[in-house]
Amino acid sequence: MSGKLFVVGTPIGNLSDFSPRAIETLKEVDFIAAEDTRVTIKLLNKFEIHTPMVSYHKFSTSDKENEICDRIEQGENCAIVTDAGMPCISDPGELLVRQCAERGITVCTVPGATALASALAISGLPTGRFAFEGFLSVNKPSRREHLLAVKDEERTMIFYEAPHKLPATLKDMYEMFGNRKIAIVRELTKVHEEVIRTTLQEAAETYADGELKGEIVLVIEGAKHEEKEMTLSYAVALAQELCEKGLSLSESAKEAAKLTGFKKGDIYKELI
Repeated sequence: MSGKLFVVGTPIGNLSDFSPRAIETLKEVDFIAAEDTRVTIKLLNKFEIHTPMVSYHKFSTSDKENEICDRIEQGENCAIVTDAGMPCISDPGELLVRQCAERGITVCTVPGATALASALAISGLPTGRFAFEGFLSVNKPSRREHLLAVKDEERTMIFYEAPHKLPATLKDMYEMFGNRKIAIVRELTKVHEEVIRTTLQEAAETYADGELKGEIVLVIEGAKHEEKEMTLSYAVALAQELCEKGLSLSESAKEAAKLTGFKKGDIYKELI
């Protein structure tokens, strides 16, 4: 009889947030697939959990997924955990869940703390409809292309960001989105938890030095109707960045036209 995969949420800072059901599940499964066993072992030791672990992370191959699924099909139960928060959200665990779904393996959830929902709840921005955008690329053209693609999004947007990338990200967001409201939520559930409610312009100026540290979630006001008109200058700027990546003027103008809706000829004219 086939076993099950349990997707188990872990604390994002405060260990007291670890639920009794999550503890019980980790004790009862046959093995745990952990993002980083060195991190998870600290959690297991805290709650006297002695279940064996296997490593499963973004660098794991499909062979590792097959190995885990094979063990489950042979009757073992597995729990997947990430270093902090809910597995499979901006996390390679989604690939394992997809593999289980394709093979008919039962997947169960044991809910836990989630940074995106927690940050949204205390941001002070509209919560009725929102869009989770995950992590932005470290590559500047790719990052700006991502932001350009969601410029017209009217729902509140949520991004994860690393502190060393924050200055460049805030600068690009201000340039792309204009001066919208933003909540910078850092160190959720930890001793130095903080919510900075400000505007993109003020944030880009104030935190340009890169001194803001900790795990960061950015919650940004969605576009208003009057903000939705795309300007030709944005299209040209995108085309210029594509040129920097090695595309020809013509190819860059064509790609920018696809993304912005402007005519290729108008963009090409500005480029030359």
